Amino acid sequence: MATKRQEIRTRTENVEQGRDRQNGRSPAGLKNGNAEKLARGLGWFSIGLGLAEVLAPRAVAKIAGVDDEDTRLIRLFGLREIASGVGIFMQGEHPTEAIFSRVAGDALDIASLVKAFTSSKSSKGRVAFATANVLAVTALDVLCAYQLSKDGTGGTQVRKSIVINSSPEELYEFWHNFENLPTFMKHLESVRVTGEGRSHWIARAPAGGTVKWDAEVTDDRPNELIAWRSLEGSDVENVGSVRFERAPGGRGTIVKVEVEYSPPGGALGSLVAKLFGEEPEQQISDDLRCLKQVMEVGEVVVSDGTIWDNALLTQRPPQPVPGEEMSKSQSATS
Repeated sequence: MATKRQEIRTRTENVEQGRDRQNGRSPAGLKNGNAEKLARGLGWFSIGLGLAEVLAPRAVAKIAGVDDEDTRLIRLFGLREIASGVGIFMQGEHPTEAIFSRVAGDALDIASLVKAFTSSKSSKGRVAFATANVLAVTALDVLCAYQLSKDGTGGTQVRKSIVINSSPEELYEFWHNFENLPTFMKHLESVRVTGEGRSHWIARAPAGGTVKWDAEVTDDRPNELIAWRSLEGSDVENVGSVRFERAPGGRGTIVKVEVEYSPPGGALGSLVAKLFGEEPEQQISDDLRCLKQVMEVGEVVVSDGTIWDNALLTQRPPQPVPGEEMSKSQSATS
Protein backbone atom coordinates (compact mmCIF):
# COMPACT_ATOMS: atom_id res chain seq x y z
CA MET A 1 0.00 0.00 0.00
CA ALA A 2 2.80 2.41 0.85
CA THR A 3 4.44 1.67 -2.51
CA LYS A 4 1.21 2.43 -4.39
CA ARG A 5 0.77 5.72 -2.56
CA GLN A 6 4.32 6.66 -3.42
CA GLU A 7 3.59 5.99 -7.09
CA ILE A 8 0.55 8.25 -6.89
CA ARG A 9 2.63 10.95 -5.26
CA THR A 10 5.34 10.97 -7.91
CA ARG A 11 3.35 10.54 -11.11
CA THR A 12 2.21 14.17 -11.30
CA GLU A 13 4.12 17.40 -11.68
CA ASN A 14 2.08 19.01 -8.91
CA VAL A 15 3.28 16.76 -6.12
CA GLU A 16 4.84 19.73 -4.33
CA GLN A 17 1.53 21.54 -3.80
CA GLY A 18 0.87 19.78 -0.49
CA ARG A 19 4.30 20.73 0.86
CA ASP A 20 3.72 24.33 -0.22
CA ARG A 21 0.58 24.50 1.87
CA GLN A 22 2.46 23.36 4.94
CA ASN A 23 4.69 26.41 4.52
CA GLY A 24 1.75 28.75 4.01
CA ARG A 25 2.03 28.92 0.25
CA SER A 26 -0.83 28.44 -2.18
CA PRO A 27 -1.11 25.30 -4.30
CA ALA A 28 -0.12 25.26 -7.94
CA GLY A 29 -2.77 27.22 -9.79
CA LEU A 30 -5.03 25.97 -12.50
CA LYS A 31 -4.04 26.42 -16.06
CA ASN A 32 -6.42 29.01 -17.48
CA GLY A 33 -8.02 26.61 -19.96
CA ASN A 34 -11.28 28.53 -20.36
CA ALA A 35 -9.49 31.73 -21.37
CA GLU A 36 -7.29 29.85 -23.82
CA LYS A 37 -10.31 28.18 -25.44
CA LEU A 38 -12.06 31.54 -25.68
CA ALA A 39 -8.94 33.08 -27.22
CA ARG A 40 -8.80 30.38 -29.89
CA GLY A 41 -12.49 30.93 -30.65
CA LEU A 42 -11.90 34.66 -30.99
CA GLY A 43 -8.95 33.92 -33.26
CA TRP A 44 -11.10 31.90 -35.66
CA PHE A 45 -13.80 34.59 -35.47
CA SER A 46 -11.25 37.26 -36.44
CA ILE A 47 -10.01 35.27 -39.40
CA GLY A 48 -13.54 34.48 -40.63
CA LEU A 49 -14.76 38.06 -40.28
CA GLY A 50 -11.58 39.41 -41.86
CA LEU A 51 -11.93 37.16 -44.90
CA ALA A 52 -15.55 38.26 -45.34
CA GLU A 53 -14.54 41.93 -45.16
CA VAL A 54 -11.70 41.47 -47.64
CA LEU A 55 -13.55 39.28 -50.15
CA ALA A 56 -17.08 40.75 -49.92
CA PRO A 57 -16.85 44.28 -48.50
CA ARG A 58 -20.11 45.46 -50.12
CA ALA A 59 -22.06 42.59 -48.60
CA VAL A 60 -20.60 43.36 -45.18
CA ALA A 61 -21.50 47.04 -45.59
CA LYS A 62 -25.08 46.12 -46.50
CA ILE A 63 -25.45 43.82 -43.47
CA ALA A 64 -24.04 46.53 -41.17
CA GLY A 65 -26.25 49.20 -42.74
CA VAL A 66 -23.35 51.50 -43.66
CA ASP A 67 -22.51 53.28 -46.89
CA ASP A 68 -20.88 50.80 -49.29
CA GLU A 69 -19.02 53.43 -51.33
CA ASP A 70 -15.73 53.18 -49.42
CA THR A 71 -14.92 49.49 -49.69
CA ARG A 72 -11.23 50.18 -49.12
CA LEU A 73 -11.83 51.00 -45.43
CA ILE A 74 -13.79 47.79 -44.94
CA ARG A 75 -10.99 45.79 -46.59
CA LEU A 76 -8.46 47.46 -44.29
CA PHE A 77 -10.57 46.45 -41.30
CA GLY A 78 -10.62 42.93 -42.73
CA LEU A 79 -6.85 42.80 -42.99
CA ARG A 80 -6.62 43.97 -39.38
CA GLU A 81 -8.99 41.20 -38.28
CA ILE A 82 -6.98 38.55 -40.14
CA ALA A 83 -3.75 39.85 -38.57
CA SER A 84 -5.34 39.71 -35.11
CA GLY A 85 -6.51 36.14 -35.65
CA VAL A 86 -3.13 34.97 -36.91
CA GLY A 87 -1.45 36.77 -34.02
CA ILE A 88 -3.59 34.90 -31.49
CA PHE A 89 -2.50 31.51 -32.87
CA MET A 90 1.16 32.56 -33.26
CA GLN A 91 1.42 33.59 -29.59
CA GLY A 92 0.61 30.09 -28.38
CA GLU A 93 -1.24 29.31 -25.14
CA HIS A 94 -1.23 32.85 -23.72
CA PRO A 95 -1.98 35.33 -26.55
CA THR A 96 -2.55 38.21 -24.15
CA GLU A 97 -1.05 40.90 -26.41
CA ALA A 98 -3.02 39.74 -29.44
CA ILE A 99 -6.29 39.78 -27.49
CA PHE A 100 -5.58 43.29 -26.21
CA SER A 101 -4.96 44.33 -29.82
CA ARG A 102 -8.45 43.03 -30.59
CA VAL A 103 -9.83 45.28 -27.85
CA ALA A 104 -8.17 48.27 -29.53
CA GLY A 105 -9.63 47.19 -32.87
CA ASP A 106 -13.07 46.89 -31.28
CA ALA A 107 -12.81 50.50 -30.12
CA LEU A 108 -12.04 51.56 -33.69
CA ASP A 109 -15.00 49.55 -35.02
CA ILE A 110 -17.36 51.13 -32.47
CA ALA A 111 -16.13 54.63 -33.34
CA SER A 112 -16.69 53.94 -37.05
CA LEU A 113 -20.21 52.65 -36.42
CA VAL A 114 -21.06 55.68 -34.26
CA LYS A 115 -19.94 57.93 -37.11
CA ALA A 116 -21.95 55.88 -39.61
CA PHE A 117 -25.03 56.24 -37.41
CA THR A 118 -24.98 60.02 -37.99
CA SER A 119 -24.83 59.61 -41.76
CA SER A 120 -28.02 60.11 -43.77
CA LYS A 121 -26.94 57.26 -46.11
CA SER A 122 -26.92 54.61 -43.37
CA SER A 123 -29.70 52.33 -42.14
CA LYS A 124 -30.11 53.28 -38.49
CA GLY A 125 -31.64 49.96 -37.47
CA ARG A 126 -28.92 47.86 -39.06
CA VAL A 127 -26.15 50.09 -37.71
CA ALA A 128 -27.64 49.77 -34.20
CA PHE A 129 -27.80 45.98 -34.57
CA ALA A 130 -24.19 45.84 -35.81
CA THR A 131 -23.07 48.06 -32.91
CA ALA A 132 -24.78 45.79 -30.39
CA ASN A 133 -22.96 42.77 -31.85
CA VAL A 134 -19.61 44.57 -31.76
CA LEU A 135 -20.19 45.53 -28.13
CA ALA A 136 -20.93 41.88 -27.27
CA VAL A 137 -17.71 40.73 -28.94
CA THR A 138 -15.83 43.55 -27.19
CA ALA A 139 -17.08 42.26 -23.83
CA LEU A 140 -15.71 38.79 -24.68
CA ASP A 141 -12.38 40.30 -25.77
CA VAL A 142 -12.07 42.27 -22.52
CA LEU A 143 -13.02 39.23 -20.43
CA CYS A 144 -10.51 37.03 -22.25
CA ALA A 145 -7.71 39.62 -21.98
CA TYR A 146 -8.40 40.02 -18.25
CA GLN A 147 -8.28 36.27 -17.60
CA LEU A 148 -5.10 35.76 -19.63
CA SER A 149 -3.38 38.61 -17.79
CA LYS A 150 -3.90 36.99 -14.36
CA ASP A 151 -0.57 35.10 -14.46
CA GLY A 152 -2.16 32.02 -16.00
CA THR A 153 -4.63 31.33 -13.18
CA GLY A 154 -8.25 31.77 -14.10
CA GLY A 155 -9.78 29.91 -11.22
CA THR A 156 -11.75 30.84 -8.12
CA GLN A 157 -9.77 30.17 -4.94
CA VAL A 158 -11.43 29.22 -1.66
CA ARG A 159 -9.82 28.41 1.70
CA LYS A 160 -11.86 27.30 4.70
CA SER A 161 -11.22 25.49 7.98
CA ILE A 162 -13.18 24.04 10.88
CA VAL A 163 -12.48 22.22 14.16
CA ILE A 164 -14.11 18.77 14.40
CA ASN A 165 -14.20 16.63 17.52
CA SER A 166 -12.66 13.58 15.83
CA SER A 167 -9.12 12.34 15.41
CA PRO A 168 -7.07 13.01 12.26
CA GLU A 169 -7.06 9.26 11.66
CA GLU A 170 -10.87 9.04 11.65
CA LEU A 171 -11.29 12.08 9.42
CA TYR A 172 -8.60 10.96 6.99
CA GLU A 173 -10.14 7.50 6.67
CA PHE A 174 -13.64 8.92 6.13
CA TRP A 175 -12.53 11.48 3.51
CA HIS A 176 -10.16 9.07 1.77
CA ASN A 177 -13.18 6.99 0.77
CA PHE A 178 -14.34 9.55 -1.82
CA GLU A 179 -17.71 7.85 -2.13
CA ASN A 180 -18.47 9.27 1.36
CA LEU A 181 -18.17 12.87 0.13
CA PRO A 182 -21.78 13.28 -1.12
CA THR A 183 -23.01 12.57 2.43
CA PHE A 184 -21.88 16.04 3.48
CA MET A 185 -21.12 17.89 0.21
CA LYS A 186 -24.61 18.96 -0.76
CA HIS A 187 -23.78 19.82 -4.39
CA LEU A 188 -22.37 16.38 -5.15
CA GLU A 189 -24.69 13.78 -6.63
CA SER A 190 -22.12 10.99 -6.61
CA VAL A 191 -18.43 10.11 -6.52
CA ARG A 192 -17.32 6.77 -7.93
CA VAL A 193 -13.82 5.36 -7.52
CA THR A 194 -12.60 4.22 -10.94
CA GLY A 195 -9.08 3.06 -10.16
CA GLU A 196 -6.05 3.55 -7.96
CA GLY A 197 -6.14 7.23 -7.03
CA ARG A 198 -8.80 8.09 -9.64
CA SER A 199 -12.49 8.87 -9.33
CA HIS A 200 -15.49 10.13 -11.34
CA TRP A 201 -17.53 13.03 -9.94
CA ILE A 202 -21.05 14.26 -10.77
CA ALA A 203 -22.22 17.54 -9.23
CA ARG A 204 -25.28 19.75 -9.43
CA ALA A 205 -24.97 22.96 -11.42
CA PRO A 206 -27.04 26.16 -11.41
CA ALA A 207 -30.51 26.03 -13.03
CA GLY A 208 -30.88 22.29 -12.39
CA GLY A 209 -28.01 21.09 -14.58
CA THR A 210 -25.12 18.75 -13.78
CA VAL A 211 -21.39 18.77 -14.45
CA LYS A 212 -18.98 15.84 -14.49
CA TRP A 213 -15.25 15.40 -14.14
CA ASP A 214 -12.57 12.82 -13.45
CA ALA A 215 -9.97 13.47 -10.78
CA GLU A 216 -6.73 11.94 -9.58
CA VAL A 217 -4.98 12.04 -6.22
CA THR A 218 -1.73 13.97 -6.49
CA ASP A 219 -0.52 13.69 -2.89
CA ASP A 220 -1.62 11.24 -0.22
CA ARG A 221 -0.16 11.30 3.31
CA PRO A 222 -2.02 9.07 5.73
CA ASN A 223 -3.79 10.99 8.51
CA GLU A 224 -2.33 14.27 7.29
CA LEU A 225 -3.12 15.33 3.70
CA ILE A 226 -5.07 14.42 0.57
CA ALA A 227 -4.53 16.50 -2.57
CA TRP A 228 -6.18 16.10 -5.95
CA ARG A 229 -6.74 17.68 -9.35
CA SER A 230 -9.15 17.16 -12.23
CA LEU A 231 -8.06 15.40 -15.41
CA GLU A 232 -8.01 16.89 -18.89
CA GLY A 233 -11.43 17.19 -20.52
CA SER A 234 -13.34 17.76 -17.28
CA ASP A 235 -16.41 20.02 -17.20
CA VAL A 236 -14.95 21.72 -14.14
CA GLU A 237 -11.18 22.17 -13.87
CA ASN A 238 -10.18 22.05 -10.22
CA VAL A 239 -7.28 21.43 -7.89
CA GLY A 240 -7.34 21.26 -4.13
CA SER A 241 -6.37 19.65 -0.87
CA VAL A 242 -7.67 18.80 2.59
CA ARG A 243 -5.32 18.82 5.56
CA PHE A 244 -5.93 17.25 8.98
CA GLU A 245 -4.07 18.88 11.88
CA ARG A 246 -4.46 17.82 15.51
CA ALA A 247 -5.95 20.73 17.48
CA PRO A 248 -4.09 22.02 20.57
CA GLY A 249 -5.03 20.47 23.90
CA GLY A 250 -6.45 17.34 22.31
CA ARG A 251 -9.61 19.19 21.27
CA GLY A 252 -10.20 17.38 18.00
CA THR A 253 -8.81 18.11 14.55
CA ILE A 254 -8.46 21.26 12.44
CA VAL A 255 -9.69 20.42 8.93
CA LYS A 256 -8.32 22.84 6.32
CA VAL A 257 -9.72 22.77 2.79
CA GLU A 258 -8.21 24.70 -0.10
CA VAL A 259 -9.78 24.55 -3.55
CA GLU A 260 -9.19 26.36 -6.81
CA TYR A 261 -11.61 25.71 -9.61
CA SER A 262 -12.59 27.14 -12.96
CA PRO A 263 -16.35 26.89 -13.59
CA PRO A 264 -17.80 26.29 -17.05
CA GLY A 265 -17.74 29.64 -18.81
CA GLY A 266 -14.87 31.03 -16.71
CA ALA A 267 -15.58 34.34 -14.99
CA LEU A 268 -18.97 34.56 -16.72
CA GLY A 269 -19.89 31.12 -15.38
CA SER A 270 -18.81 32.16 -11.89
CA LEU A 271 -21.07 35.21 -12.11
CA VAL A 272 -24.01 33.06 -13.22
CA ALA A 273 -23.37 30.67 -10.32
CA LYS A 274 -23.48 33.56 -7.84
CA LEU A 275 -26.73 34.82 -9.36
CA PHE A 276 -28.22 31.38 -8.67
CA GLY A 277 -27.03 31.47 -5.06
CA GLU A 278 -24.11 29.09 -5.61
CA GLU A 279 -21.46 31.17 -3.81
CA PRO A 280 -18.39 28.85 -3.58
CA GLU A 281 -17.15 30.10 -0.20
CA GLN A 282 -20.58 29.57 1.34
CA GLN A 283 -20.81 26.12 -0.28
CA ILE A 284 -17.59 24.92 1.30
CA SER A 285 -18.46 26.46 4.68
CA ASP A 286 -21.80 24.63 4.63
CA ASP A 287 -20.10 21.41 3.56
CA LEU A 288 -17.60 21.58 6.43
CA ARG A 289 -20.38 22.20 8.94
CA CYS A 290 -22.21 19.17 7.56
CA LEU A 291 -19.00 17.11 7.86
CA LYS A 292 -18.71 18.19 11.49
CA GLN A 293 -22.26 16.98 12.14
CA VAL A 294 -21.69 13.68 10.35
CA MET A 295 -18.51 12.96 12.31
CA GLU A 296 -19.75 14.16 15.71
CA VAL A 297 -23.46 13.23 15.58
CA GLY A 298 -23.62 10.63 12.85
CA GLU A 299 -25.91 12.56 10.50
CA VAL A 300 -26.71 16.03 9.21
CA VAL A 301 -29.06 17.60 11.75
CA VAL A 302 -32.22 19.20 10.33
CA SER A 303 -33.67 21.87 12.63
CA ASP A 304 -35.84 24.99 12.58
CA GLY A 305 -32.80 26.82 11.22
CA THR A 306 -32.70 24.61 8.14
CA ILE A 307 -34.37 25.51 4.86
CA TRP A 308 -34.56 24.00 1.39
CA ASP A 309 -32.85 26.34 -1.04
CA ASN A 310 -32.67 25.47 -4.75
CA ALA A 311 -33.54 21.85 -3.83
CA LEU A 312 -30.55 21.75 -1.46
CA LEU A 313 -30.26 21.72 2.30
CA THR A 314 -29.00 25.07 3.62
CA GLN A 315 -28.41 26.22 7.19
CA ARG A 316 -29.68 29.61 8.37
CA PRO A 317 -29.59 31.42 11.73
CA PRO A 318 -32.62 30.88 14.03
CA GLN A 319 -35.34 33.44 13.36
CA PRO A 320 -39.00 34.02 14.31
CA VAL A 321 -41.64 32.14 12.34
CA PRO A 322 -43.52 34.47 9.93
CA GLY A 323 -47.08 35.32 10.98
CA GLU A 324 -48.69 33.50 8.05
CA GLU A 325 -46.82 30.27 8.83
CA MET A 326 -47.74 30.56 12.53
CA SER A 327 -51.44 31.02 11.64
CA LYS A 328 -51.41 27.99 9.37
CA SER A 329 -49.73 25.92 12.11
CA GLN A 330 -52.28 26.98 14.74
CA SER A 331 -55.25 26.31 12.45
CA ALA A 332 -53.91 22.85 11.62
CA THR A 333 -53.66 21.87 15.27
CA SER A 334 -57.01 23.35 16.38
